[in-house]
Amino acid sequence: MNAQTWHGHVITKVMTKAVAVAGCTALVLAVTGTTAQAKGHDTARETLAAGDGWASYGTGTTGGAAADAAHVYTVTDWAGFKAALAAGGSAPKIIKVKGTIDAVSEGCDSLAAPGYDFDAYLAKYSPEAWGLDTDLSAEPDDSPEGLRRASAANQDQTIKANVPANTTIIGVGRDAGFKGASLQIKAVDNVIVRNLTFESPIDCFPQWDPTDGSTGNWNSEYDTAVVYGSTHVWLDHNTFTDGSHPDSAAPTYFGMLYQQHDGELDIVRGANYVTASWNVFADHDKTILIGNSDSESTAVGDRGKLKVTFHHNLFSDLVERAPRVRFGQVDSYNNHFVANSDYAYSFGIGKESQLVAEHNAFTLPTGISAAKVLKRWNVSPLTAADNYVNGKLTDLIAVHNAEIPAETLESGAGWTPTLRTKVDPTKKVPTIVDRGAGAGRVC
Repeated sequence: MNAQTWHGHVITKVMTKAVAVAGCTALVLAVTGTTAQAKGHDTARETLAAGDGWASYGTGTTGGAAADAAHVYTVTDWAGFKAALAAGGSAPKIIKVKGTIDAVSEGCDSLAAPGYDFDAYLAKYSPEAWGLDTDLSAEPDDSPEGLRRASAANQDQTIKANVPANTTIIGVGRDAGFKGASLQIKAVDNVIVRNLTFESPIDCFPQWDPTDGSTGNWNSEYDTAVVYGSTHVWLDHNTFTDGSHPDSAAPTYFGMLYQQHDGELDIVRGANYVTASWNVFADHDKTILIGNSDSESTAVGDRGKLKVTFHHNLFSDLVERAPRVRFGQVDSYNNHFVANSDYAYSFGIGKESQLVAEHNAFTLPTGISAAKVLKRWNVSPLTAADNYVNGKLTDLIAVHNAEIPAETLESGAGWTPTLRTKVDPTKKVPTIVDRGAGAGRVC
């Protein structure tokens, strides 16, 4: 083992030996049913199996499996992680994450622009002082809003990490992950992200928009992971959660929740060929967005793209968007959805979406109807077969249409998924997924 140093931060370069994790890999494959194909027995060099969802289409997804020893890194801090991402361009690379890496380890105050004062911001833009008719876009740079913008720019530059093509990012052991980071998989091909716990970034400097709705609203930035115009991306055995900063603990200002979270995973702007398998998405509001605008189809080529597979994921205690879909052919099978009293919906049916939702299990609390599983935003036919709600086979479209006739859904997505490996019996899905999904199960 040797090391190189970038800007004072050590990145350990690891001479990979396939035999090091053979027993662990064999155990994980047996317990979780992952469809990874190992090259040797080093989990960091595993690639997505043929036929495992949309990310296996065409050239498939191999990430950094072909990396030579000079492009294998172990990182333990944020600066070291960003340096490893930048090193070697798009040559195949493997980045092993050890421990929990905090992207904002010095706290939000370290990102504030000189002179920024939140109390001054509240005083100037309260509805009583400012009203609700004018937004803040014209405020000068030296105003409280201008200083907020400068502070937000500091955070944007600090917490976003750009992932290059042909990269595998994998957690080492059971406690690897990131806090406060925003992973940007943007305009690249062939990326694997595995075995990591992501605590959602909080927006240190949300913006008040007096004109958002009838009473104004707080708006936040920073998704945990963004697949933006990229292809062949495999997200496997990760955990996405709000962690120590749940919305339930957030204060209210001007009578509105001080929202500091955006999405956990966004797949947008012409992204294509993505598989998300064996992940946990938990304790969040606006969880997953596929296609970020009804008007994006021509400008960025969303139409005909946004092909995504979700299988064997646990969606737990979420409010909505698991996922919300525009344009894409999305295959969701063998997932377990566990709701609480805050539940709004799971599948959002958006413009020209072609969702196939089959062989999924839903655990809903007393008083929450199965009619809420589907939410119609636009008239787009979908396929929803062999889904179970609280252990009972349920026709999700029929239940929805019977209880919410003003938002009638049509059956038949117009395509049949073929990129699936083993499809488990739906009644067994809660047990299989709850035991196998999430970070700490690949080592």
